[in-house]
Amino acid sequence: MSAELTYHKKIEIKNKKKLAELEQKLPAFCAVFFVGMAQRGASSRTLVAYAYDMDIFFNYINKLILEKPYDSLRKIPMEILDKIKKFDIERYLSYLEYYEDEEGREHINDECGKKRKLSSLRSFYNYFYESELIKTNPASIVHVPKIHDKNIIRLDPDESAKLLDIIENGDSQSSKHEQTYHKKNKIRDLALITLLLGTGIRVSECVGLNLEDVDFDNDAIKITRKGGNEATVYFGEEVEEALMEYMDERMKVIPKPGNENALFLSMQDKRISVRAVENLVKKYASYVTTLKKITPHKLRSTYGTELYKESGDIYLVASVLGHKDVNTTRKHYANMDEDQKRKAANMVKLRKG
Repeated sequence: MSAELTYHKKIEIKNKKKLAELEQKLPAFCAVFFVGMAQRGASSRTLVAYAYDMDIFFNYINKLILEKPYDSLRKIPMEILDKIKKFDIERYLSYLEYYEDEEGREHINDECGKKRKLSSLRSFYNYFYESELIKTNPASIVHVPKIHDKNIIRLDPDESAKLLDIIENGDSQSSKHEQTYHKKNKIRDLALITLLLGTGIRVSECVGLNLEDVDFDNDAIKITRKGGNEATVYFGEEVEEALMEYMDERMKVIPKPGNENALFLSMQDKRISVRAVENLVKKYASYVTTLKKITPHKLRSTYGTELYKESGDIYLVASVLGHKDVNTTRKHYANMDEDQKRKAANMVKLRKG
């Protein structure tokens, strides 16, 4: 088994352990749903997300809907599903706007959060209803929360250039310790962030890369998409230059056992984590803009925006970004008229001459 597969296998095992842990807190009949959805092709990551959502839902039902709450969610019988009405689920969506969990932690959900949790609940009810294990399906008739359009948060071209300049040259105002840290990691950081900005790959796809996944002969990388499918992504000269410089440094490092083939390494000589990359992007982006919350996903949005501007081809953008549904891409990138609006501001002269 290759190291690259071992990395994704580790993620798979981690998710399965988490699912098993969450299952022990949920009504026993939920196991039927998880097994059924796994057979339909749901990823372990998706199943864990379902489990978290079901935990919230059944805690709500047990505390606020049932006349006699059970002392354990595990004891809630499947028959409860047929006693839950449309109004109960509508109240649940309102409850999601602000609630405290069992440990007293506060949670807030906007329309997107409520929509996703309703989607999970619909999948849950649909499975039992289609399997003829319940007689009613109230989740299917609950109105989906309306999502208000938001501007895509992304870096402008000059901000992208400034971001790469900061990584390459550092910040003279930073502390001596920060400058030492930067000097040690700048070649890796520049390669990593140039790769994200120059290909639009997801941060999870980036950290999963192995040395053998980089093909300089064809200027391409082999990545593993969500769901486990492999894909080839091509990169340009700027990415090639940054990666090649990093490769020279990478080959001098002796990684910790089990990380020998990892492309991007942490300070501990282990495969870099998603969280570490998120922190890197946040740190460098803070030098560029304080008005935008820049994450690795926003670098992906930056790439998608620029690719659409240059090509005008929404299908190409969808293909490169790995979107299964082109409507997802169209929703995010085909309504970018802000630049035109800005230009319009100066088109009409109030005092001519």
